[in-house]
Amino acid sequence: MKNLKKLVLLHSNDMHGDFLAENIDSSLVGGVSMLSGYVNKVRREEPNTIYAIAGDMFRGSVIDSEYQGISTIEIMNLLAPDVVTIGNHEADYGLGQLLFIEKCAKFPIINANLFIRTGHNHLFQPYVILRRDGMKILFIGIVTEEVLNKTKRDGMIGSFVDIDEAAAEIGRICDTYNAIDIDFTVLLTHIGYEEDKKLAAKLDPAWGVDVIIGGHSHTLLEKATEINGVQIVQAGIGTNQIGRFDIMVDTDRNCIDSFTWKTIPICAENCPRDEEVESLILNYKKATDEKYGRIVTRFTRELTHPSRTQETELGDLFADILQNALGLDVFFIGSGSIRSTKLGPVVRLSDFEECFPYDDAVFLVKVTGAQLKKMILFYLRDEAFEGDHTEFYQISGGLRLIYEKKEHTFREIKFGGADVDDSRIYSTGIQAFHYANFEKFFGLPQAEIEKNAAPRPVATSCRSILEEVLSGSHLLDQKADGRITIE
Repeated sequence: MKNLKKLVLLHSNDMHGDFLAENIDSSLVGGVSMLSGYVNKVRREEPNTIYAIAGDMFRGSVIDSEYQGISTIEIMNLLAPDVVTIGNHEADYGLGQLLFIEKCAKFPIINANLFIRTGHNHLFQPYVILRRDGMKILFIGIVTEEVLNKTKRDGMIGSFVDIDEAAAEIGRICDTYNAIDIDFTVLLTHIGYEEDKKLAAKLDPAWGVDVIIGGHSHTLLEKATEINGVQIVQAGIGTNQIGRFDIMVDTDRNCIDSFTWKTIPICAENCPRDEEVESLILNYKKATDEKYGRIVTRFTRELTHPSRTQETELGDLFADILQNALGLDVFFIGSGSIRSTKLGPVVRLSDFEECFPYDDAVFLVKVTGAQLKKMILFYLRDEAFEGDHTEFYQISGGLRLIYEKKEHTFREIKFGGADVDDSRIYSTGIQAFHYANFEKFFGLPQAEIEKNAAPRPVATSCRSILEEVLSGSHLLDQKADGRITIE
């Protein structure tokens, strides 16, 4: 006869400061108050409940950015997850701030692949073992390589980011703790759905990994994906839904006997409000509203940024503003720097800062026309449209290109109406984060670019430039004008 015990795993990922409920079709949807109400309700109904967050609690809200994540940790402490792994945006305020915030958290924050180079000591607790009804559940945290990108200039911080290395580290942890009769093993990852599938395929079944709860790619699945006997799930983005596993664990064989998985809508119909959480959020909202409630500008209509991998209205507008303000030939703005899918028509400071939260400096890089073509071809490679670890760029209006995706080549690429000249030098603006990872994002060694001229900072804050120009403008409009055509 099987010895079966029920385990309920609730999970969120990529919450990005989505603290407040929205009114959609006259119904309240999402927000941490109702999310907390649902989690508390399940905990009362199902004593063997664990709630996990797979990274990126930070960014996306002025409540988060104004207090550099401390407000988020206070809110999360009331939400009370049982375990969290870090995501790439947890490093946005610097590694020192993240380590400070970790000390403020009343829940374990785990990560197995960030370490101090000199002694190979982990920066965070790599795993945690949670106990429910006599069961021992092992959680191991793995994060995307983008954290390493953000800390690239810190020579003391290292990471393994290769899937093979990650799998080997998971194996070492599982081998070490299987001896104490682990009943269930969960990888809490922030590497993206496609990378989760690759990782699952690398795992030795003897390690006993049962589930991967993922994040980073914002993938909203309809059902769990099974790879190599491992169930992979992810719950989209924000707080409009939560993932839920109902699992019968075979504690004799230390594996899943049966399970169901689905996403639960966070809405007023099935989620009671948590008034303590709501009160804390509203206190922060009141403080930030006083500072960020002023109107920056008004567009003629709502401008959009529906996808990171295509030319967008907001991408065109922001790239043009920065190119014109700095007197450059070309400006590349990271498509992922624009965090909102729409903005306006009335743009308050809070709207703008949530849309464009990054306050990078700008570097002037001089490239030949031939190098410019290589840079663009590199970021338009197939991985830009299929993977989780590449960057796509919005470009300023002087540059226009038609890219044939199947042939991986340009049908045409023009600057100022003329063909891009391979030998001409083009002054190009790039955000500091992208300059620090130049070869990774553009496919050319920095040393090759430096032969043309030494790159140098030309502005300390691209966000300040955008805000200043927008504040001095009225009834702006911008259509995606065909500067990037992909065929």
